[in-house]
Amino acid sequence: QVQLVESGGGLVQAGGSLRLSCAASGRIFSTYVMGWFRQAPGKEREFVATITWGAGSAYYADSVKGRFTISRDNAKNTVYLQMNSLKPEDTAVYFCTAKRSSFGPRYDYWGQGTQVTVSS
Repeated sequence: QVQLVESGGGLVQAGGSLRLSCAASGRIFSTYVMGWFRQAPGKEREFVATITWGAGSAYYADSVKGRFTISRDNAKNTVYLQMNSLKPEDTAVYFCTAKRSSFGPRYDYWGQGTQVTVSS
């Protein structure tokens, strides 16, 4: 069983930066895919970025490409999301997630979420 705990959310002005962290407890295997999703008020949850635990291959939503960077620290069992040039439309609850392999769309584990608010 894997538990995910996010931290690092908060209030920031447009153009600013935040770094989210996701600490994972339990064994994370090289086949795992870790990621971030977000959900704004009144909207569906949407994909932000993923990274493969073994190779570190990263993928991004078009809306964040060039501004956000996902990374992982295997020794600390932690995934990060560095968010730069933040916009008001980035305001959302950000969720850390993990799935056991890259096959299939379903994610197996979810964190509780951390609020990110970007003021204009």
